Parts: sequence; structure tokens; C-alpha cells
Amino acid sequence: MAANTIQDLQWLQGCWQAAGAEAGSEEYWLAPAGGSILGMGRTVRKSKTVAWEFMRIQENADSLVFTALPSGKPEASFQLLSLDKQRVVFENPGPEFPQRVIYQLNADGSLLGLIEGKMKDQEKGIDFPMQKISCNK
Repeated sequence: MAANTIQDLQWLQGCWQAAGAEAGSEEYWLAPAGGSILGMGRTVRKSKTVAWEFMRIQENADSLVFTALPSGKPEASFQLLSLDKQRVVFENPGPEFPQRVIYQLNADGSLLGLIEGKMKDQEKGIDFPMQKISCNK
């Protein structure tokens, strides 16, 4: 079986508006190049940025690694667990929530980001539904 490459995530590239969120709550993913795909996200509430994140998915030996730097907190890396044509799952079994980061391109062209894992011995999941938007606003 061939190793996964960053080109397998071309479907992630583009500009995405958080569904039902305030204007400016968006996630952007650059096209794959140089063995990586770079992303950034911002959450806006009451006209203020309340959260932001820089993200990188990078080829690493024979796999892919998702690294996030959320709102100035320490960066966290997640190893590729599974990848198919429209869904990717990364996992870091460490003690901090989340332990899994998932992106799924839905049949209607929308994108679902999910974080999952255990928090205080309880399984928890948070969905981030997004709609594709023009990158040239």
C-alpha cells in the first residue's frame, strides 16, 4: 500500500465559513505544496475575535501529521489514523482533550471539522460545520 501524501488532502483547500456563526468565523486552507498544507481559523463573537488557530498538515516519513497552535496555547501534534477520499482522522492519545481531530467533506460540499476524546473521564465531541465560501471577498 502506498504511503499517504499531502496531495490526498486537496479536498480540504479553500475558504470555509463556520455555519451559523458570526461573520469572520472562518477557516482557510492553502493548496497542498512542498509536502504540507497550511490552515488558519478564527472565531468571532460579538464583533471580537475570541479564538484563533494556526494549523499545519505535513508529510512525515511515511505518514501525515496534523499540528495545531490554538489561541497561543502550546502546539499539539496528531498522527494520521485514517484517510479516505473525503475523511481524515488524526489522533494523539495523550491526556489533553482533544485526542482526535477529524475533517470530513460531505456530499453537499460542506465541511465538518470535529474534535473528540475524553474530558474528565467522559467521551466528548464538538462539531464545527462549515460551508465553502469565496476566498476573494
